[in-house]
Amino acid sequence: MAIGLLTCGAHPAASYDRSPQYGEGRFHNVARRVPLGFVRGARVWWRFLFHKPADATPQVAIPVHALTRQALLDAPDDSLWRLGHSTLLMKLDGHFWLTDPVFSERVSPFSFMGPKRFHAPPLSIEELPEITGVIISHDHYDHLDHDAVLALAPKVRHFVTALGVGDRLLAWGVPQEKITQLDWWQETQVEGLKIAATPAQHFSGRGLSDGNRTLWASWVLDTGRTRIFFSGDSGYFDGFARIGERYGPFDLAMVETGAYDADWPDVHMLPEQSLQAHLDVRGKVLMPIHNGTFDLALHPWTEPFERITALARQRGVTLAAPVMGERLDIRAPAPATPWWRGDTAGEGMSARGAQE
Repeated sequence: MAIGLLTCGAHPAASYDRSPQYGEGRFHNVARRVPLGFVRGARVWWRFLFHKPADATPQVAIPVHALTRQALLDAPDDSLWRLGHSTLLMKLDGHFWLTDPVFSERVSPFSFMGPKRFHAPPLSIEELPEITGVIISHDHYDHLDHDAVLALAPKVRHFVTALGVGDRLLAWGVPQEKITQLDWWQETQVEGLKIAATPAQHFSGRGLSDGNRTLWASWVLDTGRTRIFFSGDSGYFDGFARIGERYGPFDLAMVETGAYDADWPDVHMLPEQSLQAHLDVRGKVLMPIHNGTFDLALHPWTEPFERITALARQRGVTLAAPVMGERLDIRAPAPATPWWRGDTAGEGMSARGAQE
């Protein structure tokens, strides 16, 4: 498939029907997603309601490095800070970039119910410096935070999204000239950064009637010196190998490793698949994301870290797992330390722990 190029501010809402992923009013994966069905669905809900492990959420405050705007401004290029879940802040060639910004206490359409944060963000939206761009992988609540988007909009110059997600931002009041929407394999250049939307195997929707009305994507970021892969959410599929062939190798591959289960492997990867996806895209360093902030599955909250650490050791893969808010040097990351075990609190960590 040919790679398309869109300029900033492109708004291809009317061109959904030209997308190979779009048909009959909805977006589709390359491989058909297997629905849970009534019996499996009922079984999953029964497990959620009555058989959640006691350690699905932390029992003590987890460590968080408090950040300040000045610390971000003083940091060198090729710095990355994990703010939680799949929210990453990067400093590339003097520009700040955010992925899937979620700052709300809950990932839910309701402020009073739904999965609650394990920890506060390392800094508030108000403390953030001016942001060159925000990249949004898809529209699920744990990746697209309505309140965060509205608070960020005045200090963000560009929003780069998968097809259809930008229409949601428009409906929320984000100016059209700030929004670029991309289909899989399309690229754009934003203030010196090459951004490519690449395939993922997932789904979308924020309500009962809007399933798959917007696209989901993984992302490639390339400064010309540093190359980064951000998986968004995805089940394992052969698209990772194609991404690696076209855009690899990557200095850092941020791959979802969490909220998985044997009942839904076609939309979230098991840790073994996350490691294989990292190898497929030709990542040099693996950073597991989509974990450590919200209880979205049926495994203990530390399990994704433990399993991917063991797998990386077995396969000789370099793993980066910074504490929330800790600076990571993208090109020379420090070795992962098991902070999730509660025995490596480290210096400079604040009391920004589990929310009350």
